[in-house]
Amino acid sequence: MTVLRFVLGDQLDRRVSSLQDLDPGEDFVLMVEVADETTYVPHHPKKIALILSAMRHFAAALEDEGVRVDYVRLDDLSNTGSFTGELARAVERHGAERVIVTEPGEWRVEQDMRAWDGSVGASVEIRDDDRFLCSRAEFADWAEGRKQLRMEYFYREMRKRTGILMADGKPEGGQWNYDQENRKALPKDVRPPAFDGVTPDAETRAVLELVESRFSNHFGDLDGFTFAVTRDDALALLDRFIEHGLERFGDYQDAMAVGEPFLFHSLISPYLNIGLLRPREILDRVEAAYRDDGAPLNAVEGYIRQILGWREYVRGIYWLKMPDYAETNAFDADRPLPGFYWSGETEMRCLAEAIGQTRREAYAHHIQRLMVTGCFALLIGADPEAVNEWYLAVYADAFEWVQLPNTHGMVLHADGGYLGSKPYAASGKYIDRMSDYCRNCRFDVKETVGETACPFNALYWRFLDRHQDSLRSNRRMAMIYRTWDRFDDDRRAAVLARAEDVLDTLC
Repeated sequence: MTVLRFVLGDQLDRRVSSLQDLDPGEDFVLMVEVADETTYVPHHPKKIALILSAMRHFAAALEDEGVRVDYVRLDDLSNTGSFTGELARAVERHGAERVIVTEPGEWRVEQDMRAWDGSVGASVEIRDDDRFLCSRAEFADWAEGRKQLRMEYFYREMRKRTGILMADGKPEGGQWNYDQENRKALPKDVRPPAFDGVTPDAETRAVLELVESRFSNHFGDLDGFTFAVTRDDALALLDRFIEHGLERFGDYQDAMAVGEPFLFHSLISPYLNIGLLRPREILDRVEAAYRDDGAPLNAVEGYIRQILGWREYVRGIYWLKMPDYAETNAFDADRPLPGFYWSGETEMRCLAEAIGQTRREAYAHHIQRLMVTGCFALLIGADPEAVNEWYLAVYADAFEWVQLPNTHGMVLHADGGYLGSKPYAASGKYIDRMSDYCRNCRFDVKETVGETACPFNALYWRFLDRHQDSLRSNRRMAMIYRTWDRFDDDRRAAVLARAEDVLDTLC
């Protein structure tokens, strides 16, 4: 009986569940590049190129070990442009009676996948994705009966379950979380390590030409493509981070600086999310750097928390609450996303820097996403659907299972506090403290009213004033509201007027 093993573009792992009992002599592996997946949002050209090139290299590696691969390229004239269409064609082509696939990462794909059984001419078996350390069922069990699902408690449970950074049943160093030590701005005399990416080979260059010809109208630059597209190269970049970046990652993980897009970050999230790396192997290598080589605990714990805690947690939230989660809009936000999110043309230097970097690199680190582009979208009341589309489109590591909870819940607080205990709203003071963006900006971060006042400042107070009915009762925001209450009527009116002036310029 011919079995077709269907591998999606974010499942590039030889040990993925759909391939675990592969019979090279009897089975075919199906891989397809389809138009639907490149255009359901206008993905950054570098993101498209990364995935297509990594898929082609993965297929070649399978063929090198004797696996029969049926690979459909994007420019194949017979390509139907969809997963369903290409699977049906492949079933007919091979006379397959059975299809085996690993569950997808996105809810919309799973809806299509669950309709395949019988409709594509063969039976379809959907297997669990065991690349994660917490399955969807295990997360649902943990969440059962809890009104709010705080990441910190989930993270502690995962530490206990895996034994990572544990000592005699207790957290290494006596604390679960060293986040308070990881909030330093970058000093002038500290230079991040130079980043050497991977030089594109002939196959990648062919992909870049294809992407340039088809997607040059998408947001983002294709020049300077240095992403890893093989497992070996991804592992080399991980080793580079552990040797040169991990030591100072903790101290400066929240820092931002002009001309320093990468700082001490690992830049491996795209490879983790498409399957070239597995979370456990990353965690083991980082923990070994602490136990064997003396890497600082605050850096190691902070990095491990992002993968073992946050990444697993947001995936659990996504599958637990979809599809209704994407429709929530706690603040009734409906303002169009400003055009400069797509052009990068704004006089606010922090936004110009973050968006410009995103255009060039298909990358920005978590604080740039949360406290610059994200915070501004929150403060102006941008439509969550438009904001979610932007984040999904512009970053190379963005897949909806990880992007949506981060953007919708953490950045926009659109879920009403299910994921986060309070909105991450802030004035320009936070950006000034954590970066050098405010230097040489047209706007004065120390001012709240007037034409040259930093727009974040008045918008921050307007946001608090506008949503006080739902936020005043939040004990974590009590001090902020006491400050707002001390403003006299004239001061309050002037601040709100400045905020409205800013909003008028966005139309």
